[in-house]
Amino acid sequence: MSAPATTGSALPTPDALAVERAYLDASRAALRRMREETEALDLRDVGATAVANETAQHLIAKRIAALADHAGSPLFFGRVDGRFADGVEDAEPVEVSADPSKPVESFWIGRRHVHDELGDPMVVDWRAPLSRAFYRANRAEPLGVELRRRFGWTTGELTAFEDEHLTDPDEVDTASGILAAEIERPRMGPMRDIVATIQPEQDEIVRSDLGHTLCVQGAPGTGKTAVGLHRVAWLLYAYRDRLARSGTLVVGPNRAFLDYIQQVLPALGEIEVGQTTVEDLVTRTSKIKVRALDEAVSGTIKGDARMADVLRRAVWSGLRAPTESVAVVRDSRTWRLAVYEVEELVAALRTRDVRYGAARDMLRQRIAHALLTKMEERGESPDDRVQDAVARSRPVKAAVDAMWPAVDPLKLVFRLLGDADFRAACADGVLTAEEQAAIGWATPPRGVGSARWTVADAVLVDETADLLYRTGGYGHVVIDEAQDLSPMQLRAVGRRCSTGSATVLGDIAQGTTPWATPGWRQTLHHLGHEGARIEELTRGFRVPLQILEFASRLLPLIAPGLAPASSVRQAAGALELRPVEADALAARSAEAAVELLDHEGSIGLICADARVPEVATALRAGGVAHRVLGADGDAEQARISVVPASLAKGLEFDHVAVAEPAEIVDAEAQGLRRLYVVLTRAVSGLIVLHARPLPGPLAASAVAGRSASDRRAIGIQYE
Repeated sequence: MSAPATTGSALPTPDALAVERAYLDASRAALRRMREETEALDLRDVGATAVANETAQHLIAKRIAALADHAGSPLFFGRVDGRFADGVEDAEPVEVSADPSKPVESFWIGRRHVHDELGDPMVVDWRAPLSRAFYRANRAEPLGVELRRRFGWTTGELTAFEDEHLTDPDEVDTASGILAAEIERPRMGPMRDIVATIQPEQDEIVRSDLGHTLCVQGAPGTGKTAVGLHRVAWLLYAYRDRLARSGTLVVGPNRAFLDYIQQVLPALGEIEVGQTTVEDLVTRTSKIKVRALDEAVSGTIKGDARMADVLRRAVWSGLRAPTESVAVVRDSRTWRLAVYEVEELVAALRTRDVRYGAARDMLRQRIAHALLTKMEERGESPDDRVQDAVARSRPVKAAVDAMWPAVDPLKLVFRLLGDADFRAACADGVLTAEEQAAIGWATPPRGVGSARWTVADAVLVDETADLLYRTGGYGHVVIDEAQDLSPMQLRAVGRRCSTGSATVLGDIAQGTTPWATPGWRQTLHHLGHEGARIEELTRGFRVPLQILEFASRLLPLIAPGLAPASSVRQAAGALELRPVEADALAARSAEAAVELLDHEGSIGLICADARVPEVATALRAGGVAHRVLGADGDAEQARISVVPASLAKGLEFDHVAVAEPAEIVDAEAQGLRRLYVVLTRAVSGLIVLHARPLPGPLAASAVAGRSASDRRAIGIQYE
């Protein structure tokens, strides 16, 4: 359905706004009709089997959920008017009509498709090809758009709109107040989608083809996580049938991060995308219960790609040359394979580069087939059932067990870490003697059940399992905070998308693990996607420039080759540096968080992990509602979150108070990088409380020497 174009303005007339509100009412009525029609479908007996009927019911339930109208969120957020070619909704790129007499058409852009009773679109899905024009059109390349309208909303009610006349040479470009308000809008709870504010450079990444792996280097506030999630939603729109078979997966750094992003994809209508951490991914395979943490040295060695060679040697170390013929008795006759014949079968499998466990299964079948060939040469007519029976016979099983013994991944890694002689044999020439000693248990546990397994151990077990049988994969995998994954962790994720593609997200400057990647090419190599395209997002939209510039003083120390991020936002007074007394740090930090309650939105009180209990106690003493991130039983809806620095990555808060940066730096080897992460979590205001001198380039002298007017000019307050 289309309507005549309406000339608007930054301050629309009541009549123009009333027209848009009437269209909103009509669109919501159409969406309600679509839902009712879907609910009325009776698909209880459409399939030939109960399973088929259940599948149909499941699909209908998904469709009904996707047609929900959430009163608190806008049904559409934009509109484009222009002379487009017929079928423009499905055309990529958008085709412009060459007929100047063709009437101007209007299309409203929203989170989901809505059509009228005739099937004509009333709201176009943001992922449709036509929507590309809404996001990317500009005066130089209008893409057929004569007018672009952005709508302003308050709690689900349409309150305003702004227009850009892209073909009017006399109109002056101005920044969109509605766009800025949406970007800066305070928020509570989980991360929201950004469909209303996607920028052209972000849209280009979102709409990248499924067949290509993409790596996005994104500075803080550039929206890289949101871009990755929206790319999943777009891929499911453009390649739904293919991905419905192979599946999609999002891999995040920790459970707190997954909780933060969990509502983004469902809000976009995608409810069946798996979300997990690397730890959960590998422990499901290994059946390990993680009970310990690796030291930096041992964790780095276990995460080194060389461990794959060590494990490969360990798996194949049990292979033995045949020493006896294989004899099977059937119907009073003995059928025999000589030692040299068995050797030939084993050698043939070794040259095929087949996985160990799969090759072991094949060896039993090949021995059985060779025996059946002898039977046929003697005039018998055995069939496949006979071959299976021979393959399962005791003599064949015993022969294979002797030559090609079964391997249990968990027990093999247990032996590798506990048996110094076995470890030395497998790691000879790969790891030094010191490295071999570093990964071994000082006191080997009595059994696999009592071992204090680490995440790195679980990754080794996962690698071993893949050496036996191929790991199942997905059509597309999103890996966020990928800069923190070790080579072995990257291999674990990479084998889940070895036949698919990936979206790799991260920031080299935010690498905080001892094994953080030195560069994206190394990451992509270990992931198994060397040919991936690398894109860089450097323009921030959420974090004010004053905060970014302050945090970016650390870049020469933590990522010398990385360009500092810029930001479209300026916010005078966004950054305050506040000296406090050492013995009052926790109390003053709690007071700062309470001060921030005067502002709208979420508040993060971030400190070194060891300082969390003291800060939480100070808040409780003041009767302040809060939650401690990563802890159970805290108030879920509290506006103040006490955040251990180790869990801050990937999160954002409207206002942040950071307690004692020097403690955050001292807490770990990559402390300066951790501090960079912490300082860039604020999207409106940041208070830095410190009793000790600020670390390195952030030192108080860096701003203390400025005049008061100079400080105000750059938006920094210093008490």
